[in-house]
Amino acid sequence: MPAPMMDTYAPPDLVFDHGKGPRLYTDGGESYLDFISGIAVNCLGHAHPKAVKALTEQAGKLWHLSNMYKVPKGIELADKLCAATFADRVFFTNSGAEAMECALKTARRYHYVNGNPQRYRIITFTGAFHGRTYGAINAGGNPKYLEGFGPAMEGFDQVEFGDLEAVKAAITEETAAICVEPVQGEGGVRAPEDSFLRGLRQLCDEHGLMLVYDEVQSGAGRTGKLFAHQWVDGAEPDIMAAAKGIGGGFPMGACLATEAAAKGMVVGTHGSTYGGGPLAMAVGNVVFDELTADGFMDHVVEVSNYLRQQLHGLMDRHADKVAEVRGKGLLVGVKLKDGYDPKKLAGLARDRHLLVGAAGDNVSRLAPPLVITKEDASEAVSILDEALGALEAS
Repeated sequence: MPAPMMDTYAPPDLVFDHGKGPRLYTDGGESYLDFISGIAVNCLGHAHPKAVKALTEQAGKLWHLSNMYKVPKGIELADKLCAATFADRVFFTNSGAEAMECALKTARRYHYVNGNPQRYRIITFTGAFHGRTYGAINAGGNPKYLEGFGPAMEGFDQVEFGDLEAVKAAITEETAAICVEPVQGEGGVRAPEDSFLRGLRQLCDEHGLMLVYDEVQSGAGRTGKLFAHQWVDGAEPDIMAAAKGIGGGFPMGACLATEAAAKGMVVGTHGSTYGGGPLAMAVGNVVFDELTADGFMDHVVEVSNYLRQQLHGLMDRHADKVAEVRGKGLLVGVKLKDGYDPKKLAGLARDRHLLVGAAGDNVSRLAPPLVITKEDASEAVSILDEALGALEAS
């Protein structure tokens, strides 16, 4: 980053002035098709008129109160989230990492108030990404994100993603919870078998554990259901972290929990100065209403199936470079073969006015706004076709 910003990012020499729907525009008027949407955040695209209206109206009334006082729109949104999910209780945050911190604390606190303070260990998985706070990077366990930040935090046991037998072997009398992404995003856009999530639910029931889902990236309609785990019968969590898309671009997260799981989260155990503020709640209600409107999820399923079909054709045409198309819904990964760099592919696509991302396991990540059309999908695949043609081995 240019000084005086910290050098924690390395953005290209490209500045956007405004956006509309699935497109971003430079101040010179150049148009870019956005197929990463702020890393799965702008689910309704850019400058959605209903979200803009809600935000500007609220900005003229109240910006901030803190949780010292009630925010009616927050109670309204919490009611909607609970009615649409497994949950009975909601805590609003500003980000996914904060939602995960709340989820981890809720899981441990559950055992503490039930007379089992020794149960604090949490089983997590290889390839996981749960955010950048200290607790979250330790839950994720990625050495790259832990390096240089002191000793690893005690209390996390990591096993192979998708390996139910490894989970069974890791459970001890100190285990409090199992924490998993129903679809891994940062770890390579990996979706496990449905039986894996059902198996985790069964293990938690057998051993009295909390099942914690990180749906920060896979939620908010990204897979064609409000939350990805809702595709799997018999796999509901006790606690769930959500963020990214639920604010449609406005910073917002939430920790959802059952009544039983939230038993220990009483006055004084957790808090947030900005979480659940009037601005976020005004936008969050609009986003929820749009995501749950008749036909919206049907559109996501239809356009994602079309995109996946087109990407399989792309894989056939570039069989020397593309190993696999993976993911679920509009959280899509194009896994490249060894020797080909997804970051270089992203650069080549950007040169052709398509924005995509990269993820672990040598994957090019696509997470476009949920409002894209089949025409948008065709355009993106056509540009990726050109970019792959220009991609050379590292």
